[in-house]
Amino acid sequence: MGKHVIAEFYECDYETINNHELVEDIMLKSVDLSGATTIKSVFHRFSPYGVSGVVVVSESHFAIHTWPEYGYCAVDVFTCGDLIDNQAALDYLKEKFGSKNVSVVEMKRGVLNLGVDLHHKPVGN
Repeated sequence: MGKHVIAEFYECDYETINNHELVEDIMLKSVDLSGATTIKSVFHRFSPYGVSGVVVVSESHFAIHTWPEYGYCAVDVFTCGDLIDNQAALDYLKEKFGSKNVSVVEMKRGVLNLGVDLHHKPVGN
């Protein structure tokens, strides 16, 4: 059904990951490079520092939370199907955030044989 990539970016550039407009632009470009289709994005800058945001895509979502004071970004990329190039997105994010160290875990989602169709919301509840 899909892939869920959990990426941790360390030793990132403080100014870059504390700028909510720049972080949004970088995330939107990473979506484009992956081949996913952007639906809508919402980003917020916290005081005194930090950015959180999500890009809803036709194939699911890209999300980010930054801690500039630690040079750290947590990124989730959840995509359905096999046509999205998550690696292209991650490579771009690493470059643009100036990250010197990245940790990535990929999970397959929806691979259980439950014997029923999976729906976004429970049926009958």
